[in-house]
Amino acid sequence: MKKPRQGAETDEAENASRIAPDPFAIVLPALAALGAISSIAAIVWVAQERNGERARPKRKAGTALRDLETCCLGLAEIFRRFQRNPKLFAGEGGQGSSPLKFGVHGPRVDADASRLYHQLMNDVASMLVLASQNAFDVMCAVEDGEINAPEELFYGFGEAQDRLNKLIQTRATLKASVDMGCEIADRLVTLVRELKKHKIEA
Repeated sequence: MKKPRQGAETDEAENASRIAPDPFAIVLPALAALGAISSIAAIVWVAQERNGERARPKRKAGTALRDLETCCLGLAEIFRRFQRNPKLFAGEGGQGSSPLKFGVHGPRVDADASRLYHQLMNDVASMLVLASQNAFDVMCAVEDGEINAPEELFYGFGEAQDRLNKLIQTRATLKASVDMGCEIADRLVTLVRELKKHKIEA
């Protein structure tokens, strides 16, 4: 049997720990995805009457609403995963009290935590693309009269937008950003489900 070289145990211990990735590099895009959905609020002020020249959307309103609800649920789960992994995302130790900025690193992490970070980064990137596209399609459906919801419902999206803006304006801590993001994601799930009730049946 081959005898391990001297110091191999030390190398193994060192290799099991890696510097923690920057948490805001993943939390901020997740918040941006929430911002893309909450931007539906703008339809109250920017909507125009449909004219004959405007192209019809490629997707039906019902499909866009369903896909947007799926995005909201996915983002809510992403923020809950942030909360379940405080060493990486929810601000364990001094990391938690750091204001909103890049360059915040927590304690060293093992290989599993590093993989989790990159899995979640991939999930967030996908959600950001889908959220922006689905929100845009829903806004088009509202403008085209396929969804006829009361203004109060759009004010709910505006409130979510205001809460996200406040996180940025006050440079909230990592923990506060994650906790607030989770609350806003759950609120957006409720708002989109309510919006589905106002789809005009063809």
